[in-house]
Amino acid sequence: MNRSLPSRGRIPALAWACAGLAAVALLAGCGDKKDKPATQTAAKVNKEEITVHQINAVLAQQRGLRPEQAEEAGKRALERLIDQELAVQKAAEKKVDRDPRVVQAIEAARREIIARAYADKIAEGAPKPSAEEIKKYYDEHPALFSQRRVYQLQELAIQAPEDKLAEIGARLKSAKTIKDFVDYLKASNIQFVGNQAVRAAEQIPLSLLPELAKLKDGQALMTPNPKGVNVVFLAASRPQPVDEVRATKAIEAFLLNERKRKLLADDLKALRSAAAIEYVGKYAAGAPAPEVYKAPTPAEVAASAAATLDSKSITEGLGLKGSAGAAAASAVEAADAGVQAASGVDASTMTKGLGIKK
Repeated sequence: MNRSLPSRGRIPALAWACAGLAAVALLAGCGDKKDKPATQTAAKVNKEEITVHQINAVLAQQRGLRPEQAEEAGKRALERLIDQELAVQKAAEKKVDRDPRVVQAIEAARREIIARAYADKIAEGAPKPSAEEIKKYYDEHPALFSQRRVYQLQELAIQAPEDKLAEIGARLKSAKTIKDFVDYLKASNIQFVGNQAVRAAEQIPLSLLPELAKLKDGQALMTPNPKGVNVVFLAASRPQPVDEVRATKAIEAFLLNERKRKLLADDLKALRSAAAIEYVGKYAAGAPAPEVYKAPTPAEVAASAAATLDSKSITEGLGLKGSAGAAAASAVEAADAGVQAASGVDASTMTKGLGIKK
């Protein structure tokens, strides 16, 4: 869901900007000879006020806003709020706000905001990981850190019946090059889709990374998919380790995020257990059993999202700011551009592997 309350992490970064805008508003009445009372009003639209607080709320949603950009950004935000207020007033005049679809959308937004605020409140109870826990995670995931590599991959998503998979596996094992294997697929009229990409370790799903890390350059890995198998050739790789000092901040944030997710899942499970939930009509037949709603295991959480080991964390937070980090990041972006997904390690899966956010 894209709508959410302003992140607590971003508001402090904008404190200077917000304070500056507030100061501008407070000083707006000081130009006359007589002192005027301070006001939080930034503009009036047909007697309706737009406040500095509203402008600050808009600015708090803008990521990466620097203090020197605050004044100009505040002006643009005010103009948008004025346009919005004019539209709201005209909509009320035409009774658009009473349209059933609009009322439903407003109620849905209200419910989402309140539910999100509750989730944030529950997540605040997650304890921060200790130094021992951070070190343990670092030691248990060498493929992500001490033995981290950047992989040049060639991928094939193969559609084939189950009785053909053993033959495909044998031909993969005997093939000297990916070209030999592709020639076999074509000669056998086996459908497949190809893809190639450059991926750093943190951009590969945790469920796949340990097996991929065992491969040497030139070797391949085959995994099942619903319509056949996925084949990943490791064309080449290069070591790019991350030491424990540089990895600490990212691991701490990841483990904290994992705990927040588990805390929320446990809370939701408890709420469902205590509530009287009755499925009615056509939904009654397909009602899930209560045990379906269980907290995910740490492995499931880690595989689905790890929020902080993203591209920025790796290239900046982990200290890879030099040419090596830049080369890895640009190579990944270049490989993603215009490439069609072909397997379980496609662009989407890779990007989501540890919660990568672009």
